[in-house]
Amino acid sequence: MLDLFAGCGGLTRGFLDHGSFRSIGAVEQDVAAAATYSANFDPSGQHTFAGDIAGYRDVPLVDLVIGGPPCQGFSALGKRDPSDARNQLWREFVRVVRESRARMFVFENVDRFARTPEFELLRAAASRGGELAGFRTQVFRLNAADFGAPQKRIRTIIVGSRIGPVPDPVPTHSRFPGDGRDRWVSLREAFLQGDSVLEPGVREEWLPEVSVDFQGRGIPGVFKLQDLHVTRRYALTSQIRYAHIQPGQSRFQLPDELQYPCWRRHTTGAGDVLGRLKWDEPAVTIRTEFFKPEKGRFLHPQWENGGAQINRALTHAEAAVVQGFDERHVWCGTKAEIARQIGNAVPPVLAHAVAACVAPRLEAARS
Repeated sequence: MLDLFAGCGGLTRGFLDHGSFRSIGAVEQDVAAAATYSANFDPSGQHTFAGDIAGYRDVPLVDLVIGGPPCQGFSALGKRDPSDARNQLWREFVRVVRESRARMFVFENVDRFARTPEFELLRAAASRGGELAGFRTQVFRLNAADFGAPQKRIRTIIVGSRIGPVPDPVPTHSRFPGDGRDRWVSLREAFLQGDSVLEPGVREEWLPEVSVDFQGRGIPGVFKLQDLHVTRRYALTSQIRYAHIQPGQSRFQLPDELQYPCWRRHTTGAGDVLGRLKWDEPAVTIRTEFFKPEKGRFLHPQWENGGAQINRALTHAEAAVVQGFDERHVWCGTKAEIARQIGNAVPPVLAHAVAACVAPRLEAARS
């Protein structure tokens, strides 16, 4: 398989964990993310193309192409500008699928991608006379929490095949357990009961001072998961604000004297801003600025009236665990660069569920 817009390798991790796939290439423009991908899946760096996909021309022949073009042009959090150049990167995805002669492709994007003109153009490319004529497409709307991630993250997955359809991914978890499904994984389970316990009381602010050579460039890293368990220095006023917010609450519960002036004028909307997570539920969707409480519901879930409080946002390690990465995955880049990698990643458990549907079809075509 070949991974396009590979980021830190969430899709690849899930597909490789299935055991039926072998990665022979990846394309990623962000150098730090490409270094992370290489450190995990391509130690020699020979098969990781760190550059603009438009310049990727030595395309190998593969069975499967996977990838998630940047979603900021489609995201409800962005400007949703139809002329955003990032909205056209799916065309490069189509080009590589054609040149690779892949039998199947898996295309991942934000939930709202299925309601954009680009989605219709992608479907049209797989129709008679289109650039991907011969492919049949199936569209799935999947929530990572339904597959074991401690995070409610909904994504559009498009599977294209010229060798036959695939079955729907089968959820393994549910908000309400039953019918063979487990309950959604909570933050308590993810942080305190998993293989990598992340103690709430963290004081370290900086990553270790180490670097690695990646294709002739020095990149901070390689960092293990526990190395990413770092916090920030918060102003006293911010800590006082955070101390007023109980699990499930947000800026709306702050007393008037602690409200920002702009918040006093906006009494509706943005209900997740300065929000605190809950121990016994999955997190909301992790974004690239999860380390800023003012950007969403990213305050640590521990809050006790008159007792121990953790008045900070999630650490990079906690955000990585919420996405479904474990101790096996290592990281390269600055704190800001790694935060972008984490926030843009595909949860490996979600990728694994898709791989489980794709693998039997490819194996049947080989026999």
